[in-house]
Amino acid sequence: MAHKKAAGSTANGRDSNPKMRGTKKYAGEVVISGNIIIRQKGTKIFPGTGVGMGRDFTIYAIVPGVVKYAYYTKHKKTVSVVQA
Repeated sequence: MAHKKAAGSTANGRDSNPKMRGTKKYAGEVVISGNIIIRQKGTKIFPGTGVGMGRDFTIYAIVPGVVKYAYYTKHKKTVSVVQA
């Protein structure tokens, strides 16, 4: 005879894989075409000149050059690639 009641399965126990978001290239770093600059969820930072944005909001370089961050309003930030 069992001495413990049967336990049901727990509702926890699942976890999603990490998404590796964040800044990959900082201001002043040299990038080539296709380099990922930022992986983000939503448009926390907006694309400027010399960069493109993927459908998952990844910002990447479309021209070789140097990364530059700037504000275009008080609260909105852009990232650009300035050709050397």
